[in-house]
Amino acid sequence: MILAAPTQLAALQAPEARIEIAAQRAVDKGLESLLAAQRPDGGWELQGQSHPAITALAAQCLIRHPRYGPSHPAVERALAFMLRSRHEDGGIYVEGDGMPNYHTSVALMALSATRDEKYQADIEAARRFLKKIQWDEDEDHDKSSVWYGGQGYGNSKRPDLSNTQMMVEALHDSGLSKDDPAYQKAMAFISRCQMLSETNDQPFARGSRDGGFIYSPANGGESKAGTELVEGTPRLRSYGSMTYAGFKSLLYANVGRDDPRIKQALEWIRKHYTLDQNPNMPDKQSLEGLYYYYHVFARAMKAWNEATIVDAGGTTHHWREDLCRKLVSLQREDGSWVNEADRWYEGSPVLVTCYAVLALETALER
Repeated sequence: MILAAPTQLAALQAPEARIEIAAQRAVDKGLESLLAAQRPDGGWELQGQSHPAITALAAQCLIRHPRYGPSHPAVERALAFMLRSRHEDGGIYVEGDGMPNYHTSVALMALSATRDEKYQADIEAARRFLKKIQWDEDEDHDKSSVWYGGQGYGNSKRPDLSNTQMMVEALHDSGLSKDDPAYQKAMAFISRCQMLSETNDQPFARGSRDGGFIYSPANGGESKAGTELVEGTPRLRSYGSMTYAGFKSLLYANVGRDDPRIKQALEWIRKHYTLDQNPNMPDKQSLEGLYYYYHVFARAMKAWNEATIVDAGGTTHHWREDLCRKLVSLQREDGSWVNEADRWYEGSPVLVTCYAVLALETALER
């Protein structure tokens, strides 16, 4: 486990210190490390070259901080670099990477965070592009199709919850009305990712009251956590990052708190509440996707809009303080974060620092 800087640990241990102060200092150091990593072309690198998606994430970190904001020169250079990947179809992506949904979604989040009218045309174009490549009747998938409403890396790829929740968050951040059909289509897909037979018509969820979410219902169902035995029968295993992703997507789509999908997802969260690992992943995989999990945890809990959550054992948790304390403890001396359990690019200090800073910024918002 990577230890925090000694000065940060001292701050946490000092009785007069407030965790919010330590967390803000961690954000400041994280942003300094990101600024130091910005390349001359205005981008941030992933796998050795500047990339619009990782640049969009880093830009969003800076945009949301009052010391920097959308007019900071580093942000303006970043957005200019990112927008060089615009296409006539409205998407913002690298041709040939096979990830137009993911790239466009994070770009749309960054542009929307600026709240600047000069980007409105780009925002509207990106929003139209995401809605266009969502799986629906235009691709010969009606409501009976397990692909319906979902989003993959692009409209030639099978849909999954990770990409779908990215699209939903981007549309939400861009100010798209909650009445827009794109949300309702997405809810059809997302509901089929939940291990809940009451609202999921797929065979793999039959008889399940788990309430957690898996990666995709396509091709008979897929979970990055594998399977587990339930009363002697193998069943797809739900896990933390996808459960919080599904939960926040339901909330963004204005699904009511009395809806069984919300209630059972919340019960899963109460049962599996932890920030020490990506919950309910198998032990050997428990740290995989950890910082992605921290990011969706923060966004989901903010969307839930409660200061505390009571776990299944009756313990009350102040989730903002818990998250801040955990991330401060994991920050490296140079201000960055990295996941030694390198999967899904979490061996990249730039990507992981973006996840950590965005999670902390969300936790610090009131």
